[in-house]
Amino acid sequence: MSFTRFFFLFFLLLPLCGQAQGQAQPVPRRPAARSPRPSIAPPVAGKGAPIQLLTAGKLLGGDFNGVKIRKLIDNVSFQQEDTFLYCDSAYQYLDRNEVEAFSNVRVVQGDTMTITGDKGFYNGDKRTARMVGNVVMRDTRMTLTTPSLVYDLNRKTASYTETGHLTDPQNTLDSQQGFYDTNSKVFVFTNNVHLVTPDSELNNDLLRYNTVSKIAYFDGPTRIKGKQGNLYAEGGNYNTITRVSNFKKNAKIDTPNYLLGGDELVYDEVKMYGVAKGHVSLISKKDNLTLRGDVGRYWRALGRTKLYGGRPVVRNISDKDTLYMAADTLVSVEARPGQTTTRTVLYAYPRVKIFRGELQGICDSLTYDRQDSIIYLNRNPVLWQAKNQLTADSMQIRSKRGRIDEMRLFGNALAVDQDTLLNFNQTKGRSMMAYFRDNKLRRVDVQGNAESIFYALENDTATTGMNRVLSANMRMLFLESKLNRITVLSNPEARFVPPHEFKPDDQRLKGFQWLAKERPTRRQVLGKQFDDRPKKRPAAKKKATPAPKTPIKKTPAKPAPKPPARPLVAKPAAPPAPAKAVPTGRP
Repeated sequence: MSFTRFFFLFFLLLPLCGQAQGQAQPVPRRPAARSPRPSIAPPVAGKGAPIQLLTAGKLLGGDFNGVKIRKLIDNVSFQQEDTFLYCDSAYQYLDRNEVEAFSNVRVVQGDTMTITGDKGFYNGDKRTARMVGNVVMRDTRMTLTTPSLVYDLNRKTASYTETGHLTDPQNTLDSQQGFYDTNSKVFVFTNNVHLVTPDSELNNDLLRYNTVSKIAYFDGPTRIKGKQGNLYAEGGNYNTITRVSNFKKNAKIDTPNYLLGGDELVYDEVKMYGVAKGHVSLISKKDNLTLRGDVGRYWRALGRTKLYGGRPVVRNISDKDTLYMAADTLVSVEARPGQTTTRTVLYAYPRVKIFRGELQGICDSLTYDRQDSIIYLNRNPVLWQAKNQLTADSMQIRSKRGRIDEMRLFGNALAVDQDTLLNFNQTKGRSMMAYFRDNKLRRVDVQGNAESIFYALENDTATTGMNRVLSANMRMLFLESKLNRITVLSNPEARFVPPHEFKPDDQRLKGFQWLAKERPTRRQVLGKQFDDRPKKRPAAKKKATPAPKTPIKKTPAKPAPKPPARPLVAKPAAPPAPAKAVPTGRP
């Protein structure tokens, strides 16, 4: 061997002196405390520390395509500051601080983070590692697998753009793209995000996940499927350990029987308790019942929902007939999970108002047995049906096939209607039974101590007298919801009073009140919860447009008329026609 060839080989093997000579023996991956450092020129100012070669089984050097490299084979390891790179073979670029690693590539930073892959490219100046092929990133809290990954060792952040799969002891998460900050332990996932916990699944397109607190933060349409129901929102967070959701923007809880929604929603899956605020709605899927209010509380374990704030309203649609009820507080009770015996009941209190077609009503408290379609009105109830007013100590409204079938009035029952001449026909008794057909009042049976005042009219233009009747029982018949005749059933006492003998005290039964001013309107009952009025659009600003030009018609020339001898005087405008009287108020 010539001296020149010997010197050249010695120069190539000098950095591996004491470690490799031809085919080196295997060496440990972690260097000894005082392992020799390769002789590399100091880095250029502003660049990263040099990548130091620690071990290699075989070394080949030279120019490849005009680039000076070291080709290292078998048991290769490098170090830069607190980062170690291991692989089966590598190219170390001598004119730049970079290494290209192949097969069983492993990057280790400190004692907590490890990245493995089929191929890696390490930039020592930028301190970035780009891994490709079966990439696996692990730290003490999670494992991430992805086809490719870029890791910034200075910032300790990782990112991927090709489908990542994250696992930790409790959850798994998949997404198309992701970013991980190992300092804060926070992942940011985008595009087709799918989080699976032991009890639920989450899907959306943008999610931040803290691997320490196990809290997922999301923005955009998000769906969570759980064993007890599904959740939807467009912003908020979800704690995968406590299973508490804090949702914002159109939040909803979807259970087999109900749909609860609001602008904000906090739901505890363990306690099965939720609080909704802002435009709260509760929809019963079984009976077309909708409750709306400002604040709602939901106890799923108790089968109980409470709405209050902003005068909550109930809407019940049946057979194309809609019933609205408003009160300060609404409480809905349903069967508890696993039970079927509990009756579905709705409670409303206080200051209850009802609106349903020609039927309106008020009372202090109300109970709606939805299973039997019975409404119980308590404490000073008043019902209006067409031109009829009904009052009693308590009432019941019974429906069949979605239509009012009968009403029952208990204690001091009083029925009043006003005829075309504004006379008040009155009937009173201990109790009354009112029967309907096609939602119109057809018959009223008065039971016990019946009294009646009925005015006789002549062609609906004059009052001819007043009939006063006393009886044990009485029946009133209606035609088109108007009182047609009264039938006395037993022991009648009747007298006819002509108009000239009318006395104010004789024209009113005891307890008479005409409460037409308290009759609720549709708008009063619906309030803001079911505001169906068309929204006014802001008036568009009119742009100034030039006056249209009148087309000039070509006509045969005529001699110009002579000017008048004196100026023309305009005729005075005709006085405006008198305005027609417009009726005011409501019928």
